[in-house]
Amino acid sequence: MKTLRSHFPLALCAAGLFASQATALPVAVPEHNRPIVLAASDCYAIGQQVAEQNGGTLAKASQSTRGGQPVCVIVVLVPGKDGQRPRRTEIVVPLN
Repeated sequence: MKTLRSHFPLALCAAGLFASQATALPVAVPEHNRPIVLAASDCYAIGQQVAEQNGGTLAKASQSTRGGQPVCVIVVLVPGKDGQRPRRTEIVVPLN
């Protein structure tokens, strides 16, 4: 015969699960003046141009803030000489 004491851990887990679901609230996301997706696509386009100018392949393009100014951090893989590994070059370009 099971006692209340043997069901207590199960009841406690169920109550905790119910309480965690009941207290879940939607999170408000503040609106930005400019969409992040648009800036990311701008950085990608800038990255393509930078990679072409350096004779390499665009590996990564992301937006960042440096010194309070929006910039694009571009990573370009430039082919190595005589069959060596490509060099990784990071270039920071102003977003404006």
